[in-house]
Amino acid sequence: MNPYFEQTILNADPVELTRIVYQRCMSSVRDAREHLRNRKIAERSAAIMRAYAALNELLVALRPDTAPQLAGRLQALYLYMQRRLLEANLEQADSPLAEVLGLLATLADAWAGVAEELRAAPDPANGPPPDSLSRPYQDTARLALQD
Repeated sequence: MNPYFEQTILNADPVELTRIVYQRCMSSVRDAREHLRNRKIAERSAAIMRAYAALNELLVALRPDTAPQLAGRLQALYLYMQRRLLEANLEQADSPLAEVLGLLATLADAWAGVAEELRAAPDPANGPPPDSLSRPYQDTARLALQD
């Protein structure tokens, strides 16, 4: 792994780690779409599996005991996106990849908003980002970023 990315992961808070995994997932889906267009089957499949693995990391990072309704909705959405990735791979179709990319972009924008709000809130009573949404373990992001 690139030492710069490793240092970024080691210094990241849970919200930033989640953002990194979302970015990795979106990048993998974009790669898969490009490989599909160029008829590179093995590369397409590998990119889809990287996206699938990143979604799996987001799934295991959920903390339903802290925010059960939000965690349940995110879980259902992540599982849906994983199914669509598998469909894209089996059918060699772009539309499921485009759909997943759109959903990921929306969620990534929401996470960016959360990060902005946390940075703008000087009140220490707000506390750190909730562990219900992101696992604070750096090796989670490291796994998702590995090729």
